[in-house]
Amino acid sequence: MKILAFSDLHGDTAAASRLVKASAEADLVIIAGDFCNYHKDVAASVALFAEIACTIVAVPGNHETIDELTGAATDNMTVLHGQSCNVGGLSLFGIGYGIPTTPFGDWSCDLSEADATRMLANCRKVDILISHSPPKGVADTTSSGTSVGSTALRTASERLKPQLMLCGHIHEAWGQMGQIGETNIHNLGPTANWFEV
Repeated sequence: MKILAFSDLHGDTAAASRLVKASAEADLVIIAGDFCNYHKDVAASVALFAEIACTIVAVPGNHETIDELTGAATDNMTVLHGQSCNVGGLSLFGIGYGIPTTPFGDWSCDLSEADATRMLANCRKVDILISHSPPKGVADTTSSGTSVGSTALRTASERLKPQLMLCGHIHEAWGQMGQIGETNIHNLGPTANWFEV
């Protein structure tokens, strides 16, 4: 299966147009959150991807709630937040929001490590783990050099051993990759990232 994946569009219409065009070659599109900015124009930001013909699987970022994203979802979009789905024989599990809690204030949709651990316990087997936030220690470093990823996500990756873990959230780490055991981790960003699974 040919997968196109990206994150953190934040309403960027030019980037969205490029990604919609690229999606013509994809069997599956994965979007790892932050469609918009500060909960504004969620529906319009999601609608930028209305011309994608294949299945889309998405998680909410910290800029949109699960209800906002689910309410705006297109007919071919499955929104995951503590749930799994199956696409073409692949098992996908998704968890959105900022993990751990961000310093950004009340507007940011966040989960504590404890809440994330409880949600991730629902996952027993997965080929692709989709999260908005990165795991602790991989593709999670800010411009100050601080590792801000999630220990709950790292523990889940170690337990589940997915083929891929796709994330975003930390802008300074866009394009960074690493591994946890056999799992390939990718911090996506708003560009075309291609995977064959």
